[in-house]
Amino acid sequence: MFSNNHTVIYHVVIAGASLGLGFYLGTRFAPARLSQTPSPKPESVQSQVQGPSEPDAEDDSDDDIADGDLGAVKARMMQQCKLVLVVRTDLKMTSGKIAAQCGHATLACYKALMRTNPGLVQHWERTGQAKIALKGSSEDELLELEAIAKSLNLCARSILDAGRTQIEAGSRTVLGIGPAPVELINQVTGHLRLL
Repeated sequence: MFSNNHTVIYHVVIAGASLGLGFYLGTRFAPARLSQTPSPKPESVQSQVQGPSEPDAEDDSDDDIADGDLGAVKARMMQQCKLVLVVRTDLKMTSGKIAAQCGHATLACYKALMRTNPGLVQHWERTGQAKIALKGSSEDELLELEAIAKSLNLCARSILDAGRTQIEAGSRTVLGIGPAPVELINQVTGHLRLL
């Protein structure tokens, strides 16, 4: 009925259509399935597990700006998402310290969104887990960006240094925003320069 070339093309088209449909259905219905999973440990248990024994654990509990509706942000199919990390340059942190602080901010955002919007996290993971480091000039700038991000229902987490190494205890070092659709995050940080 079909020649060999037509058969191959036919199978490629069917496979592509199946892949696209599977991706669409997976992104459309995955959040409902995930919401039925057991909830994570309460914060008090998590802090006991982490405990003070970790050598350079940072405190991100100074959440003086209330979150918006973190579950409200959605990404369209194949829409690019990113997580931005705004690093204070006025603190003159070493590159190793910056890397550690960015790791803390990434994990804080990830944990918050896994509790409130796991579908968005999965979408970000499927589209490459983009993470962008940007320059912030001061604590005031980080606080302003955090307030703007939270007003747009974006996840935003500030990291406060524990004061065990280079920086004074309680210093706000990095602000993580996202993950969320690129266009939405750019409304908050689009004017900032790359680190």
